[in-house]
Amino acid sequence: MTDITVLKHLTALRLEVTIWSARRKLTAADLCAPNLPPETVASLGSKKVCNPEDLRVFGALKSRAVALLDRHGVRFLGGWALPERAIDPVNAGLDAIGAEFVQAKAEFLARYDAAVADWIRDNPGWEALLANAAVSADVVRSRLGFAWQMFRLQPPKGREASKPLTEAVEELGGTLFGEVAKVAEEAWQKSFLGKTEVSLKAAWPLKGLRQKLAGLSCLEPRVTPLVDLIDTGLAALPEKGPLTGGSLLGLQGLVCLLRDPAAMREHGQKILDGMGLDAALQALVALPPPPVQPLLLPEETPDTPESPDAGGQALDSLGLW
Repeated sequence: MTDITVLKHLTALRLEVTIWSARRKLTAADLCAPNLPPETVASLGSKKVCNPEDLRVFGALKSRAVALLDRHGVRFLGGWALPERAIDPVNAGLDAIGAEFVQAKAEFLARYDAAVADWIRDNPGWEALLANAAVSADVVRSRLGFAWQMFRLQPPKGREASKPLTEAVEELGGTLFGEVAKVAEEAWQKSFLGKTEVSLKAAWPLKGLRQKLAGLSCLEPRVTPLVDLIDTGLAALPEKGPLTGGSLLGLQGLVCLLRDPAAMREHGQKILDGMGLDAALQALVALPPPPVQPLLLPEETPDTPESPDAGGQALDSLGLW
């Protein structure tokens, strides 16, 4: 468990992104028409008053902001907890994304009336329904926003008053291991499963996870040994060329470790108890396979890349899967 005193090393961040849905509720009159609107115009009890494609840029920018925060911080109280070293890069990154959001908003509002007219024209037969549902550009302007706040948390005096915050902080270590495991699972599915050869790019997710773990090492004493283990494993990789044989096996072992929160805790503790890093790396070759984590369908997690076809020659698991 993570101690409440860790808050002095963390900054909380709340991200607030509002995106106009471009939808209005279907009315009784809409449903009493001789023909119901097609799916392109209406769905799930609402009608689309603008082409949804015109708003995709805002969703993409929000996804970039969330990905930035996930790389540097850990989910906490509906936002993120960030280490000190992450404050400047996160602030700079959000500044840049926010500027793009403001620019995209200005461009969309400048052509909003034309976009609505185009949408009405592209859906003949439903002109009246769509025209009556349109809202002004001022309404749209008020429903597009990108903002964030950074702040420090301090528990109130008194055990009972501080109990909810204390309990949330205690879960931070487990949350960190869970987030690392999710990224490692996606990397395994995308780059390692069934492969006998991978490029050095396959190690990039581990470098990102290493940075995240290093920044948040204050959350759990077993995190620092994992950072050292990743450093040792990455240092053993060749500087050029594809990874095969022992190099690939060692990298796969690291990924398998990071796929499993329980294994991360176990190996971190063993290193704290005196196991050498080289011995710990060797132990990864025989690491029992973690339970397969089912990846949600793309429509449920739009930001999760689809797993490519494994292809190639099947590789002996050697205890890795």
